[in-house]
Amino acid sequence: MTVFEELQRRGLLAQLTDEKEIADLINNGKATFYIGFDPTADSLHVGHFMALCLMKRMQLAGNRPIALLGGGTGLIGDPSGKTDMRKMLTKEDVDHNIACFKKQMSRFIEFGEGKAMMVNNADWILDLNYMELLREVGACFSVNNMLRAECYKQRMERGLTFLEFNYMIMQSYDFYMLYKKYGCNMQFGGDDQWSNMLGGTELIRKKLGKDAYAMTITLLLNSEGKKMGKTEKGAVWLDADKTPPYEFFQYWRNVADSDVIKCMKLLTFIPIEEIEEMEQHLEGSAFNAAKERLAFELTKMVHGEDEANKALAAAKSVFGGGGVSDDMPTTEIPADKLTDGKIGILDLLTLTGLVPSKREGRTIIAGGGVLVNDVKITDPNEMIALDDFVVIKKGKKIFHKAKRA
Repeated sequence: MTVFEELQRRGLLAQLTDEKEIADLINNGKATFYIGFDPTADSLHVGHFMALCLMKRMQLAGNRPIALLGGGTGLIGDPSGKTDMRKMLTKEDVDHNIACFKKQMSRFIEFGEGKAMMVNNADWILDLNYMELLREVGACFSVNNMLRAECYKQRMERGLTFLEFNYMIMQSYDFYMLYKKYGCNMQFGGDDQWSNMLGGTELIRKKLGKDAYAMTITLLLNSEGKKMGKTEKGAVWLDADKTPPYEFFQYWRNVADSDVIKCMKLLTFIPIEEIEEMEQHLEGSAFNAAKERLAFELTKMVHGEDEANKALAAAKSVFGGGGVSDDMPTTEIPADKLTDGKIGILDLLTLTGLVPSKREGRTIIAGGGVLVNDVKITDPNEMIALDDFVVIKKGKKIFHKAKRA
């Protein structure tokens, strides 16, 4: 099985240009490819993790990854998949987020001479002369074609700023510069990036001739990442301070039955043959074993084997009836939130982040979905004694410990 065939069997490839040429480059370790990361937060999240896994898989096959950090494009904001304009970041915010990204990426990808590269598009975007950009790059783009792109069409009714309208040009220019500076002959991105990526391929061929060797692949990357990695508390981060290892483990342990095989194919390095064999016999309690395997493998990749083992042991303790673990997600409740050593259940649920609002807390309680120390809560006005700690169970799978600060 070739590398390209494995990418297909894992369900990673959505759309391609020049399929035969792309397959030849990848299979022979001749691809120098890039994936872009706009630094909109100070940590990578699960959606980015899909891209990092792909980069690692490609690097192991002899290809050269370029992690492109959007120090320039991050100041604009990509309208793809957005209903409103993204919050504008300061240059200081962007620089800080980039530093955090670099540290995290280095745990997955091997950077160095002749290996993967980490590049910041601020190096060429921030020094662009506006008139030069209009003449050299703007002339290569048809506004009519741009407005037909899905990433713009979905925003036209709500409003699309001229700032965001430039994003396709900036992303296309990135590929053009990477091609010229580093021989980057391929770009990867989510299927919501297809129009932007085609713009880069066309720019290279218009500026450098139709024989310029630039390829485009879109993957189940951003679109799947948007479905994954979201909880009621927000995104699932790779930073242990934002999403502790146990919570990270539990997120994957609790994926839907219908998603466990897909997640294994997209994110793990379990041999595809083993996953496909598992898929044939997945029913009943076998789903739980598969989810546990998925959670362990991903936690080990992100947080290390020790943390994965601790998360696994904690999960077995809780789900096996032990009920309490030192590695269980824990929230310290300040003394000023207590009245005579007690706290209202709705306040407790919101402070622990188990619900985003008291309104939702009432709904879950009415449905019988909240237990405290294995006792079902039926009254939304119930006061919970917090002498030391309590264990809250939400639904069938979410456990959280609350203790006095």
